[in-house]
Amino acid sequence: MIRMIKRIEKLRALMKKEVIDAYLVTSPANLRYLTNFTGTAGLAFITLNNAFFITDFRYTEQASEQVQGMTILQHQGDITSEILKLMESEGVNVLGFEDSYITYAEYSIFEEAIDAELAPASGLIEKLREQKDAGEIAIIEKACAIADEGFEHVLKMIRPGMTEIEVANQLDFFMRSLGATGTSFDTIVASGVRSALPHGVASEKMIEQGDLITLDFGCVYQGYVSDITRTFAIGDPGQELKDIYQIVLDAQLNVLAAAQVGVTGAQLDAVARNIITEAGYGEAFGHSTGHGIGLDIHEGPNISRSNEEPLTVGNVITDEPGIYIAGLGGVRIEDDLVILAEGNRILTQSSKELIIL
Repeated sequence: MIRMIKRIEKLRALMKKEVIDAYLVTSPANLRYLTNFTGTAGLAFITLNNAFFITDFRYTEQASEQVQGMTILQHQGDITSEILKLMESEGVNVLGFEDSYITYAEYSIFEEAIDAELAPASGLIEKLREQKDAGEIAIIEKACAIADEGFEHVLKMIRPGMTEIEVANQLDFFMRSLGATGTSFDTIVASGVRSALPHGVASEKMIEQGDLITLDFGCVYQGYVSDITRTFAIGDPGQELKDIYQIVLDAQLNVLAAAQVGVTGAQLDAVARNIITEAGYGEAFGHSTGHGIGLDIHEGPNISRSNEEPLTVGNVITDEPGIYIAGLGGVRIEDDLVILAEGNRILTQSSKELIIL
């Protein structure tokens, strides 16, 4: 309960800066962060003095068990009517809302019904979520440990003749057997020339001898995600791809060495990009070097050319440079790491040496 109260107080400090009387929280991830609620129907109404959680009869009991530090309200009819009552009783003149999560139709209903200023204010809670506490980091570390075991499982069971989808399905089921509640995203299994596809979701392609295979996956554990990529081969993939592997590995290791408090996302991105560019493959590295993870698979801070914000203690980010050559194949290597007061700690422990089965 203390953790949730502290998060609400931090949100209120941001609301004061934005001159917002109340904040309507509708994003599922943000709701979980503020309330610990895991249901699918509900929203939070936060004022500078009070906090309310509104849901329907299906979730009132669940909310009473999960939501702490808030008054739980059950709406009988339209949830908008309940919000109007709260706005009147709380004297709200400026209502902040998550414009990135509310549809135009929902906004139109509020605009017509509410006699107050509607202030688009997405990103307030997302900014708070960038700095993970010890409890969050422990959960993410467990999600990473499950992913590491998943990779070892793949190395033991994969063989030529299996389809990429078969590999993905076995991996996903295995991670669930270890306590995962789902996958972080659709598992990527990209073999042979398909490994040149950065987001080559598993297909019906059969895995063949000599294929280089990019495996990008993760799991959800207690609401938090992991995200790991390993590239390996079944049989000799050829010298050019082995050379590319070493370039990507050098870039990835240099990012790990440079990741610390005060370094910006743009500076970290440049570490990987400069190494890959100097090796002659700059145009083959088209995505950013990494991103934050947590309750969402993509959240701040971004490790990209455009992010000039310095890293801070508690940021959990990915480090995932890659090179992709159409008609040949590609390599990506990815770890999850947490920024510490001094340096960082890698949360994913699978070997990064080129494994040839």
